[in-house]
Amino acid sequence: MLAIRLLRVGRKHQPSYKIVVADKKNAPRGGRFRDEVGSWNPLTKQRILKAEKIKDWISKGAKPSDTVYNMLVKEKILQGPKRDVHKKSKKEQ
Repeated sequence: MLAIRLLRVGRKHQPSYKIVVADKKNAPRGGRFRDEVGSWNPLTKQRILKAEKIKDWISKGAKPSDTVYNMLVKEKILQGPKRDVHKKSKKEQ
């Protein structure tokens, strides 16, 4: 199964992420991913998303991770409510 997920790149304390399509079972290390569909820099809040590629991969069956899904909803590439990303504490359960 394919997943659209984040791949961390960048130096220590300077994170930057590539948004890639990769197999869900294996980590996308060392260039082992199918396609790069965007990037995100959390320090500058800059997002670059290739909407056509993302829609094409979703039509082929790739599922976005929760964080990527929320980004796509915010950028209006996908429609729907945002997903909860943070785990609920054991006290609340």
